[in-house]
Amino acid sequence: MNLIFMLEERSMQEVLKIILPQILPSEISYKLIPHNGKSDLETSIPRKLQAWNEPDTKFVIVRDQDSADCKEVKRNLQTLCSKSGRDVLIRIACKELEAWYFGDLKAVSAAYDKDVTGLSSKAKYRNPDNIENPKQELKKIFPKHQQIDGAKRIAVHMDIERNTSVSFQYFISGIKRFIGEM
Repeated sequence: MNLIFMLEERSMQEVLKIILPQILPSEISYKLIPHNGKSDLETSIPRKLQAWNEPDTKFVIVRDQDSADCKEVKRNLQTLCSKSGRDVLIRIACKELEAWYFGDLKAVSAAYDKDVTGLSSKAKYRNPDNIENPKQELKKIFPKHQQIDGAKRIAVHMDIERNTSVSFQYFISGIKRFIGEM
């Protein structure tokens, strides 16, 4: 069984390199295909779904919500996938991948060797998916944070069970359900 992950950007690839081995059984192989932003991803989806020749393959598309309506983003992605006849799971990171990091402040603290777990007591950080611009917030707290390096640093410390980001938990449960159907 094969899973092909079509991703908006490389930082998601770096996170999933670390997270997926924790949740996927060893008999399932997977490939991570990062794109250069949402436009590149959306242009690529119909072509890749149509052209993929490997049997016994399912696809997972992961994209940031950004400032768009989450349901509208998902509908648009479903439309791009609809003609392919392929099994596709679509997951949206609300608002951005960095919200997943705020869902595990212990991981962020360990990555940057600075305790920021106290942020969870502030209303703004209680629901990480509601942080308006998590990428910018992370940069305020850690001015030297870089997307790719930060993804690698934080992901190694992330605890799948502890993460309070609802969109992260939907991603994890969606993957588990999707492979359960295989």
